[in-house]
Amino acid sequence: MLDFLKLPVQKFQDFILLGFSAATNVFRSPHYSDDVFLQMDAIGVGSLPIVMMIGFVSGVIMAMQMARALQTYGAEGEVGKIVSVALVRELGPLLTALLVAGRNSSGIASEIGSMRVTEQIDAMRALGTDPIQKLVTPRLIATAFVLPLLTVIADFIGLIGGFLIARYLLDIPTSQYWTSAWQILEYNDLAQGLIKPFVFAIIIAMVGCFYGLRTTGGTQGVGKATTTAVVVADIWIFVFTALIGRIFLYFA
Repeated sequence: MLDFLKLPVQKFQDFILLGFSAATNVFRSPHYSDDVFLQMDAIGVGSLPIVMMIGFVSGVIMAMQMARALQTYGAEGEVGKIVSVALVRELGPLLTALLVAGRNSSGIASEIGSMRVTEQIDAMRALGTDPIQKLVTPRLIATAFVLPLLTVIADFIGLIGGFLIARYLLDIPTSQYWTSAWQILEYNDLAQGLIKPFVFAIIIAMVGCFYGLRTTGGTQGVGKATTTAVVVADIWIFVFTALIGRIFLYFA
């Protein structure tokens, strides 16, 4: 009666086993450090322009909309606090992860998927190379390292965008904006802002690699794996955003 659950459970089990294998390979040789740095450049530096843009736009929009609401109560001077907390705690990690997932989870899936359908991965195994250690672990390490850094950059650029609105449209003094934006932050907020992108990085890398390694059906299969990887990564990012936020709210 529950036969329809067999395939999802099997896929989830395979995903967990892949993640465990990739994580244990971090402590095993060879480490393929050149591949790690190449992936850091592709994922981190390649995503930097769009992350900076979305961070700036988020800060500008948030400051404009919040200022409009706060002016009703004569509290527009508090806009720095709202922009700071919202960006560092929620929007910065979430938007950065969604952009990186759309750009890189799909790229990882298509790259590994293409290798899969052209039998390059089978050739690796024949030559004695572990495909997980060669292909998956470097992408996992690189994404886990660069995504928190991208999130910090997006948060800072977002605060600058909010500052421009506060200073030149609301006439809020520079010192008031930055002081309030900094003082409102607690260790709980900073912890969320760093733990979330680390968890999201694991999701993005592992989902992309998982669907890439399971690709079948030639070029059409590569396209399907790419689309599925992005959708699944985005769904899990939203799930873990709510879950991590709830955990920190419980222990706050």
